[in-house]
Amino acid sequence: MNDLIAKAAIDRRLAEILLPVIEGMGFELVRLRFMGGKTKTLQIMAQRPDGGIEVDECAEISTAVSAVLDVEDPIDENFTLEVSSPGIDRPLTRLKDFESWEGYEAKLETTELIDGRRRFKGILAGTEGDEVLIEVEEGTIGLKFDWLSDAKLVLTDDLIRDMLRARKAAGIVDEDQFDEIETDETDASEEE
Repeated sequence: MNDLIAKAAIDRRLAEILLPVIEGMGFELVRLRFMGGKTKTLQIMAQRPDGGIEVDECAEISTAVSAVLDVEDPIDENFTLEVSSPGIDRPLTRLKDFESWEGYEAKLETTELIDGRRRFKGILAGTEGDEVLIEVEEGTIGLKFDWLSDAKLVLTDDLIRDMLRARKAAGIVDEDQFDEIETDETDASEEE
């Protein structure tokens, strides 16, 4: 289990317990975080192996995970369970994510300084061995996957457009579910 999927020790412990449940249901664990604050939250991001996840599938995972957490009881305090998709501007937590999202803009952060910096923003250029390739102003650079402390896609118009096209092609977006957009045919000169 790498640190991008489960960072803190409690996250890794919870992932050890919950990963077999999530994978047994046919899903992939993208990220797990146990977050503090006034109300503690266990956030689980999951998806189908081909990408995406529907609301009813999140509910199924939530039910299964809740049952396991009730039996294992790894958390001593009250918390809220949140199961969701990774979203459009998703975290990149596995080496294969950097290949899948090649050509899209991303923000990467490293644990240590690399050439005087920890943050890199640019276009993903795939992977080479255990390195993530990213095109930045200075050119294409390779960062060892193990060096990364955080990585996520940047929400851009291109990313949104491509995600909507993919959902439409997969039959997930049904345009008949939406009302027709009414436009005002009045010419601006007629209003004067």
